[in-house]
Amino acid sequence: MDRESTEYRQLEQRLGRVHLQQRLGIEAEHATQIFGRGRTFFHIENWYSMHTLIRLTLRSLGLYQRGVRNAAALQIRRNDIVLSRLPAVFDGFTLLHLSDVHLDAHPAYPAALIERLRTVDYDVCVITGDFRAKTYGPYAATIAALAEVRPHLRRSVYAVLGNHDSIRMVSGIEQLDIFLLLNESVALERDGATLYLAGIDDPHYYQVDNFHKAAAAIPHDAAAILLSHSPEPYRLAAHAGFDLMLSGHTHGGQVCLPGGIALMTNAHCPRRFCKGHWRYHTMQGYTSVGSGSSVVGVRFNCPPEITLHRLRCPTARRDESV
Repeated sequence: MDRESTEYRQLEQRLGRVHLQQRLGIEAEHATQIFGRGRTFFHIENWYSMHTLIRLTLRSLGLYQRGVRNAAALQIRRNDIVLSRLPAVFDGFTLLHLSDVHLDAHPAYPAALIERLRTVDYDVCVITGDFRAKTYGPYAATIAALAEVRPHLRRSVYAVLGNHDSIRMVSGIEQLDIFLLLNESVALERDGATLYLAGIDDPHYYQVDNFHKAAAAIPHDAAAILLSHSPEPYRLAAHAGFDLMLSGHTHGGQVCLPGGIALMTNAHCPRRFCKGHWRYHTMQGYTSVGSGSSVVGVRFNCPPEITLHRLRCPTARRDESV
């Protein structure tokens, strides 16, 4: 049996036959699909002639090189999140959140990310999808770029796939000691206490997210964090009992008006869920504007980020205020 057949059988056993067939079938047909499918009707990331037009327009306006420099100017954002069910021993537990790295989009991206990673400390790294620049085609360059970055991620890494990623990338990513959560969960242990981390497969374009499977092993009263490429299924996540949802996909608009007003978010949800910290009922969320860039490798009024989420217990915050 060849390697590809072995990997297929392993994925089928892990994900289920229907999930795998849906993923592979949609991947095969969507390469040039600009309209239709997914929770949004229009998919500019698949409209490659429009990408060329945008570049030419920016060059004619003398803005292109500035936008390219902006796209490599990664910022470090820090976000404290109080979780009512967080076990006391996890107070101060810090998640490094990367999203939409699109590492093969530009040679400068891996180096810019590595430079920032050298300056931060954290307990676990999470990546909310879109490792690849294009939405179809070869992905060897993506895996190679990720291999450059991985030695600089000094802790355990958990991730989900995005709408740019192929299910065929799973083996290559996990060989780099990055564990993908494909409608799965993992228990993080500390001094006898447990914090659960779950992940769903892409909910935006492929719509293969399965909350029942992702939350199946999580006790109903346990503290639980969800990784989702897009914030779009925020309602389902809240009603499934998650305390925190970490997402990306929107790029915060990437090209924004002064003040960070996005021209487009490419997500079928209210704009308040498309950037930064938000809350829905008892669940909190954070949508990263992303570490890389998509469609065209430029940014305006929306710098890329890596994010440090420090988890806090309510009692710890009260003690500090005394």
